[in-house]
Amino acid sequence: MANISSVGISSGVLTSDLIDKLVNAEREPTENRLDFKEESTTAELSLFGQIQSAVTDLRLPARSLANPDAFNELNAVVGGSAFTASAGTDARAGNYTLEVTTLAKSHSLSTNDLADSDITTLGTGTLNISIGSDTVAIEIDGTNNTLNGIAAAINEDDTLAVSATVINSGSGYKLVISSDETGLENAIDIQVTDTGDGDDEDAFGLSQLSYTGGATNLNQNQLATDAAFSLNGIAITRSSNVVDDVITGVTLNLTGTNAGAPASLSISRDEDAITEKVSEFVDAYNKLQALISENTAYNPDNPSASGLLVGDSSTRTINNQIRNILGGTIQGLEGETVRSLAEIGISTSKDSGQLAFNEVTFKSALAFNPAAVEGIFADQGRTSDGQIEFVRAGLATEVGEYAIDVTQLATRGELTGTVALGVSTLIDDDNNEFTLTVDGVTSGTITLTNGSYTEAELLTEMQSQINADSILSASGVSVSVTLDGFDQIVVSSTSYGSNSTVEINSVDTNTAAQLGLAVSVGVDGLDVEGTINGETATGSGQVLTAASGDESEGINVRVTGGALGARGSVTYIEGVGEQLVDLINSFLDQNGVITTKNERLNSELDNITQERAKLELRVSSLNERLVRQFTAADILIGRLNSTQDFITQQLDAIVASNKQK
Repeated sequence: MANISSVGISSGVLTSDLIDKLVNAEREPTENRLDFKEESTTAELSLFGQIQSAVTDLRLPARSLANPDAFNELNAVVGGSAFTASAGTDARAGNYTLEVTTLAKSHSLSTNDLADSDITTLGTGTLNISIGSDTVAIEIDGTNNTLNGIAAAINEDDTLAVSATVINSGSGYKLVISSDETGLENAIDIQVTDTGDGDDEDAFGLSQLSYTGGATNLNQNQLATDAAFSLNGIAITRSSNVVDDVITGVTLNLTGTNAGAPASLSISRDEDAITEKVSEFVDAYNKLQALISENTAYNPDNPSASGLLVGDSSTRTINNQIRNILGGTIQGLEGETVRSLAEIGISTSKDSGQLAFNEVTFKSALAFNPAAVEGIFADQGRTSDGQIEFVRAGLATEVGEYAIDVTQLATRGELTGTVALGVSTLIDDDNNEFTLTVDGVTSGTITLTNGSYTEAELLTEMQSQINADSILSASGVSVSVTLDGFDQIVVSSTSYGSNSTVEINSVDTNTAAQLGLAVSVGVDGLDVEGTINGETATGSGQVLTAASGDESEGINVRVTGGALGARGSVTYIEGVGEQLVDLINSFLDQNGVITTKNERLNSELDNITQERAKLELRVSSLNERLVRQFTAADILIGRLNSTQDFITQQLDAIVASNKQK
């Protein structure tokens, strides 16, 4: 078969150029249509990607404002010296005066000067180093009885908050032993068992490191002290200079003393920080609105110059639904003085659709009714009963008001003793130790300090020692110790609910007879029970959780006390921020308007690619058919030309023959 390069040799007309022109005539209209469609679809996909990005950018400040904590940011302003302060989200506004008289300091002890740190030996034996109720035994022998060796031995033990170092004072070398923590409770006690000379208290051998009652052979460089200060005239002491348990949500960092010159502390709402968050939200919305307006504008004078998204239903849906949220009254705030964005200084321009933010009006509304302003933006719950707290709502919670009925209050697990305490109680080696299990966590050995106690003193000692147990505290478990009406000890878990339990596991010889505490299991706590919106709610401790499938699903409230029966209602308010977050999430969901739009545009590009492939097959087939047809025609013409040449030759021969005759 002739190849395409030989087509037209016979005819001179049916050439490969002619085939190319015919093929291109078939290809060009479809290819132009696909090019235009691909270009416009790609441009629309890119532009819609910008809108998606702007919508996503709006979600971030909306989510920030949806969090009620955003409106509880507080400033801690100190007027004076001696301390700094910071306020957390659970702090409350208030004004205080603070006078610091003493800073907390760690305990520091040192030896006298020695000529060297690694040659001179200090004897052998055991250093029993104690801080509070914790003690470690450091063995000192012939391998580690220099200053360097003793310091290394102390530092190798990480069970006690104490450290040692060797310093060169200029006149000799000293071993310095310091507590890692500040406060009187972290004072160091060192009892020495001196096996070198047999005297545990003299100033020779290892006993020169003794620092305990009757043998204070070390130098006290710094006395362990508690921080002492007064807050609004109330005297307070703490073991640390960082104090976070005096003013709720406020951390005080004591840095110096100001005796006689109290400094002021003002905790107030950080209006500038809140305003900045709202401003970021307005800016993000205006960026989205400008992008949509520019690309949906219609130009009647030159329609081809109109925006690429003119008439696009997806863009219109996004814009309208966001505008509806921003322009409406917040459900649940109808009776408030502040009910919409317009009433807190955020208005919409009729011409541009942009938001205008009046910061003065906003700050005024924030100062006048902060709860309502918070409700404009944030996910918020309000209860009508002062002893019921809104905890949170869920993704499925619908805006509305829901009745609460309590049929059982939560209780704490507790164990009650069997012996009434006297006016005073003697704690000695026969009744000072016990172990217990609280909320399923078993303590180490609890040791009470020996001595004579009044009722109040004994309760304080027991509670303090139990709550100081490292196992219980590490698990977040604690107790309160009180007396019942019969002067019997009551040990109660501080948690509520069916998981709240107390049991005594072991006691000393006389504990049962003198304190009334024997190996026994207490009464378990109860979970709160009741209904929300008429449906049985689930109780866990003091928290009631609304039933699944109900309009109130996801609502959690904490019942802290009160009577049984109807307890008012909880109202769930979903502000602009929360509504926008939910709306934008729905746009981006699997079946959301943004996801669907992107899938459609990408599907169109895939279809264009498939149509191009089909076009190539079609024109390739046309090309092959034309080559075959042109080749066949060319061959036929070639044959006809050959026949013509033969006939011409024959005729010429006949004519020549006749002339010869």
